[in-house]
Amino acid sequence: MVIAPGPTVVARSASLLSRTFQAFRYRDFRLMWSGAFTSTTGTWMQQVAQSWLVLDITGSAFYLGLVSFLADLPILLFSLVGGVAADRVDRRKLLLGSQFTQMTSAFILTALVLLDRVRIWHIMALVFVSGTGMSFGGPAYQALVPGLVKREDVPNAIALNSIQFNLARVIGPLLAGVAMAAGGAALCFGLNGLSFLAVIVSLYLIRATFIPEKTQQSVLDGLRGGFAHVKRHGSLGQLSALGFVSTFCGIPLLTLLPVFAKDIFHLGATGYANMLAASGAGAITGALLYAGLSHQKAHGRLALQVQLALAVLLSVFAFSRNMALSYVVLFLAGICLITLFASITSLVQLNVAEEMRGRVMSIFMLAFRGGMPLGSLTLGYLAERFSPSTALAAGSAVLAATALGFLIASSSIKKL
Repeated sequence: MVIAPGPTVVARSASLLSRTFQAFRYRDFRLMWSGAFTSTTGTWMQQVAQSWLVLDITGSAFYLGLVSFLADLPILLFSLVGGVAADRVDRRKLLLGSQFTQMTSAFILTALVLLDRVRIWHIMALVFVSGTGMSFGGPAYQALVPGLVKREDVPNAIALNSIQFNLARVIGPLLAGVAMAAGGAALCFGLNGLSFLAVIVSLYLIRATFIPEKTQQSVLDGLRGGFAHVKRHGSLGQLSALGFVSTFCGIPLLTLLPVFAKDIFHLGATGYANMLAASGAGAITGALLYAGLSHQKAHGRLALQVQLALAVLLSVFAFSRNMALSYVVLFLAGICLITLFASITSLVQLNVAEEMRGRVMSIFMLAFRGGMPLGSLTLGYLAERFSPSTALAAGSAVLAATALGFLIASSSIKKL
């Protein structure tokens, strides 16, 4: 006999579902989410094709790390200026400029591949140009999203934004595998270029905007004000440091994944895409879990505990030679990565004043996104010099030591 769930169980399930997708009640957030999802799917298609192309051209794990480093290097160079701009100009206009820059880079790479003229330096130059667009668009986007929902729904909006990123990380590689089989890397690059139109359209449709007050303050003074705000609020500095370590040690798992797929598990492009999709599926699961629990307390302690779990998973993946186990670990690592990133980002967004949001988010992005290229370059070098397993194990050790340090010390993160 099958017993139907009682009304209390149904009501609780409906309530959890409603909390999980709370931010979708806002029209502007739905528009931005849809546009970002389409564009991010295209970006992941290009990432898969680009990584495989780099490995095919050079056969080097170091060049994989170098290309990833150059893609994120503009974050280190320009994001602080981008943060000041996000507090001084219409954030939608700043985002539009960013999208057009990235779209142009994708189409140029498409043409180079179609003409059989692509060289490694072309890829390095174009990812740098595209990253420059992102360095100005990133702070504007991070500062714009909280304005699309009420304050109490900001953590949920950040979690749902993580879902679109990671849903795209699952779908993008799968579509990339199909596209590469049908038309090669050029088709992936071309579809990525077209995908930016979705964000451009959504930016023209949303009603929310941010028009700052006029100021005579110089860019340098604006930057000083941002750093002073972070210094006054010690938790913001600690969260930025935690964000740097988490991406420095965690993102190289994805950067080195083509090497594990090709050299250790002897897979082709489709196998690599499937491994990337497994990680993305875990990330979607983690984002859904975090979205449903986003109104709970003690997010800081949760972030530190998840970082410890991620460190263990990185070590297991580094030395696993069992395909089934590696897929499971990639899935669980995806859950940990996105829960960690969403927790840290939410805490920063909830502890900053609106007039300082662009600058503070740019400082946070400098740390958070800056850890990606530096980690990819460093662990890419270690993978080339020693082995991919040794590189990931080293990152795991740093990740664990940092989390334990914050947990043992009287850090303000534990109280958030």
